[in-house]
Amino acid sequence: MTGIESGVNYDPYDLEINADPYPVYRRLREEAPIYYNEKYDFWALSRHADVEGAVSNHAAFSHRYGAILEMIRARMVSPPGNVLGEDPPMHPVHRKLMSRVFTPKKMNALEEQTRAYCASSLDPLVGEDKFDFVKDLGNEMPMRVIGMLLGIPESDQNAVRDVADRQLRTEPGKPMEITERTTIPMAKMFSEYIDYREKHPSDDLMTALLTIEFEDHTGEVRKLTREEVLVYVSVVAGAGNETTGRLIGWLGKVLGEHPDERRDINKNRELIPNVIDEMLRFEPTGPHLARYVARDVEYYGTKVPEGSAMLLLVGSANRDAKRWTDPDRFNPRRSEGQHLTFGFGIHFCLGASLARMEGRVALQEVLNRFPDWEIDYDNIRMAPTSTVRGWETLPVFVP
Repeated sequence: MTGIESGVNYDPYDLEINADPYPVYRRLREEAPIYYNEKYDFWALSRHADVEGAVSNHAAFSHRYGAILEMIRARMVSPPGNVLGEDPPMHPVHRKLMSRVFTPKKMNALEEQTRAYCASSLDPLVGEDKFDFVKDLGNEMPMRVIGMLLGIPESDQNAVRDVADRQLRTEPGKPMEITERTTIPMAKMFSEYIDYREKHPSDDLMTALLTIEFEDHTGEVRKLTREEVLVYVSVVAGAGNETTGRLIGWLGKVLGEHPDERRDINKNRELIPNVIDEMLRFEPTGPHLARYVARDVEYYGTKVPEGSAMLLLVGSANRDAKRWTDPDRFNPRRSEGQHLTFGFGIHFCLGASLARMEGRVALQEVLNRFPDWEIDYDNIRMAPTSTVRGWETLPVFVP
């Protein structure tokens, strides 16, 4: 059944559903594994096997309009260099190029600086009876790390973060408005940095993108065009900021509600890398991925026509009992393989190692200073956006 017949309703903009989508996800998996939302004209897959299969099937589920539902419905073609909005043959070329400058070695080199920033943010809070996982750490640390990676001056990093955030924000209960002007503020800002780096090269990702040579899909050996560099840099800054900030908020929320598990983690710090992946499974910062249906597909006897928009419900797939044991339990010692929060196949998130490092360091540094906390439920607030899911504020009391 598609939802109309079953009576189940999934609205990605509904604030009540967004607060706890898992009961609706469960109904979708059981009653409407292929779902159609007439109001917003999209289809949705919710079972793990279907989501995993669709994510890796780029022939049927295209990236040509990106991975956000509103962009697909607007048929907004991504500019060259946006690996989030490309299919083969261009995507493998640009992804390979990005992987040459976005390496685990490069990410690990940022760990010492990331740890120092966390320490400088948290140390002044020691002795206080309260702090906010989002405002005191999650809002700031990811942009600092991206700034280090790209070579953005510290004095400008907050402005870059604010522009990136505004592009993802929606009014409560409403879809994002997509126009050609959506990306202009970010493009204009990074254009100035690129001008500077062309004249003053440094040891950062922006300089590497300006100077690296590669063979494109036509066989031509060349450098990236200015537009491609601009898009690359904008994608890295936008994608790496909001999602990692939300991960830090979820660490505060979930571990605050699981004190026994938190104490176990504090005593057994070797668990922390696994904790980060379990958190990403349990409360994914990106609850869904969108795809353009490039050819007719069929699920459970229902045809989804070419030209449709499809939501792949990662948050549901990560809680599918056919894939996970006791999926609604947060289990820091879980060892059942990879979740789908970072995607799968050729579009697996290039920033996964960076996000894992940031989450691991943030949790280590918080536990070093605040091994116990209780959530201030009266003052927590969810962020008003459908593209990522997490907290605008997450204050906690500390003993």
